[in-house]
Amino acid sequence: MQQIDRILFKEFQKQLRAGRVLILMGARRVGKTEFLKQIKSTLPIGRVLSLNGEDRRTIDAMGERSVEHLRALVGNNDYLIIDEAQHIPDIGMKLKLMVDEIPKLSIIVTGSSMFELNNKLGEPLVGRSHITFMYPLAQIELLAFENPIERASKLEQRLIFGSYPELLKFPGNDEKIDYLEGMINSYLLRDILVYEGIKKADKIIDLLRLIAFQIGKDVSIDELAKSLKGISRNTIESYLDLLTKVFIIYPMRGFSRNMRKEISKSNRWYFYDNGIRNALLRNYHSLNMRGDSGQLWENYMMSERMKVNSYLKRRVNCYFWRTYDQQEIDLIEEHSDGLNAFEFKWDKQNVKVPGAWQKTYPESSFEVIHQENYLNFVLGK
Repeated sequence: MQQIDRILFKEFQKQLRAGRVLILMGARRVGKTEFLKQIKSTLPIGRVLSLNGEDRRTIDAMGERSVEHLRALVGNNDYLIIDEAQHIPDIGMKLKLMVDEIPKLSIIVTGSSMFELNNKLGEPLVGRSHITFMYPLAQIELLAFENPIERASKLEQRLIFGSYPELLKFPGNDEKIDYLEGMINSYLLRDILVYEGIKKADKIIDLLRLIAFQIGKDVSIDELAKSLKGISRNTIESYLDLLTKVFIIYPMRGFSRNMRKEISKSNRWYFYDNGIRNALLRNYHSLNMRGDSGQLWENYMMSERMKVNSYLKRRVNCYFWRTYDQQEIDLIEEHSDGLNAFEFKWDKQNVKVPGAWQKTYPESSFEVIHQENYLNFVLGK
């Protein structure tokens, strides 16, 4: 498998310095561990201590919260790397002690759960940390490895199987399907089911499947609760929050500047990765054999744009837009220079800007993104 240079690499190196904790966040299997290996290869040999937060020996070694113990653990190393740090009890205070008492030390930690790691790192490391997010491979990271013909042929593969790095080593679709279904069975719920009171894996899967069918549509919490009999509205909201914090799905709010007909209180939900969405539905058919190609295209465009906006450090607020009389736009980007509106269509179509939008926001731009012109959009141009 070719090594893909992650777009984060150079910026991450710049941020690495003594007296600071770099936090690398992202779903399981997006490539954080491999990324750490590449970072480690650039550091002085023999001056790096690498630990795995899922290893019992690491948990035991970091069991005592005292300066003397932590200084002895670090020894003469200048760099400390802890993978999956959220599993170490009281990790935030222990890292704070090391930052404060071992000033020469540069620290990198990774985590696959915002719920756990944020709770444990948040307050103790205010002003001492920097958070970076890693996602499944972005098309901007794959550009150097594909010519235009390959890019077109692989686009449909990404819409169906997604962009997890390890998929690149599987030549056949059956192997990709096995990998994705293994992800769901082994990793998808791993960071959720450990929480007290989260015992019904089947209900979590059922909820995700309902979300998967509603890509690009307003999602009603009450309707979800009715469909998932025996699960309350509050529990549904709790599950959605957890699924967001382990990087499986994310919400998008409606845009409004107080136009009376605009809908702003509902959410739409998207998957970070198309492959996980399709694996939940066990639907791996080619696009010409399925009726949800528009949903797959919208989810892929949303996730690719989110990745590139994050990696290029763009300060952008993202929304959908809809009115009560059913005029709508898939994506609104709000930034310091104004508003950009985007509509996603798998096949090239002539789509007019909705009249209510054009009348209310005449200075905004509007563009239809389809398979013939999408590249600049996913590259952040």
